[in-house]
Amino acid sequence: MKPRIYYSKPSITELEVRYATDAAANGWGEKCYEYINRFEELFKSHLGVKYAIATSSCTGAFHMGMAALGISPGDEVIIADTNWIATASPIVHLGAKPVFVDILADSWCIDPEKAEKAITPRTKAIVAVHLYGNLCDMDRLLAIGEKHNIPIIEDAAEAIGSVYHGKRAGSMGKFGAFSFHGSKTLTTGEGGMFVTDDADLYECVLTLSDHGRTRDQIKDFWPDIIGFKWKMSNIQAAIGCGQTERIDELAGRKREILAVYRERLSDLPELSMNPEPQGTVNGAWMPTVVFAPETGVTREKLQTTFAAENIDARAFFWPLSGLPMFDPVSTNTHAWSIPDRSINLPSYHDIEGHELARIINIVKQIY
Repeated sequence: MKPRIYYSKPSITELEVRYATDAAANGWGEKCYEYINRFEELFKSHLGVKYAIATSSCTGAFHMGMAALGISPGDEVIIADTNWIATASPIVHLGAKPVFVDILADSWCIDPEKAEKAITPRTKAIVAVHLYGNLCDMDRLLAIGEKHNIPIIEDAAEAIGSVYHGKRAGSMGKFGAFSFHGSKTLTTGEGGMFVTDDADLYECVLTLSDHGRTRDQIKDFWPDIIGFKWKMSNIQAAIGCGQTERIDELAGRKREILAVYRERLSDLPELSMNPEPQGTVNGAWMPTVVFAPETGVTREKLQTTFAAENIDARAFFWPLSGLPMFDPVSTNTHAWSIPDRSINLPSYHDIEGHELARIINIVKQIY
């Protein structure tokens, strides 16, 4: 059996271990928020935003942000049909309806034209999901949002390191949400971040994040509203501090890996990878190959072939409207077609040249 190649592993150094050890040994009592506060400061400085709240997951950041926007039963939120369910589930938990629209064939991100056509009097937000590090057409989406007075929310869970015309992914919408799951470019094991430039929205989410207790409340254990418990721990935040201090290195390595894949697969004309339009930087979280329909390559063939070679390649997201809890929207042609002939390639930071060569040779053999 050939050595296993995993699709993702975190990059943890002595820096993160030292911070986490300090948090575990000393981060209690009056110091129980020290690393959390530091992580939020580091992250918002990196992103160029005014406010940041560390959360236990990206899902939690979304849940609170949408709740703070007043999304409730009877409302609709427009999202791309191609995505992980974590973007749709907070909408459902709030009693609203996710409205699935198709993606663009080249970026695999939400189609702005389809999103605008889906707007109704019940639409309360449009979610821009920066899939696999690819960037949504934010200029177009923000213009649509301004035209219809609808907030644009950024799902930047997979877009650490992605930059859109000088602005970092997650910093352009009404609010942004990030994931620090163990598979992500920057990790805290589990965790997330809510970010915004809107002071009122920040105060509302800050209150929601602490069981509804406002920070100026002087009574002990006195919540002013019903809130949530989506907080990050101090130990997780300590790891996040170390990771954020290394963010340029971590994101840079991801881009190096994507560049190798692009260069060595560039001679295959019926295969496309993560795009990088002029004026943008792709954070390259998950290098992905999409085979043209005429190749006849299928998801099953890709997964079977990689599994036989002991390589942990990852399936492209299924269309959300194809899941049993939602009504199918088969007219979302790209969202339903692309996953049938695509796969995510391994890209952990410490992957070696001979491992990349193994992966690339298999892609070429399948092609």
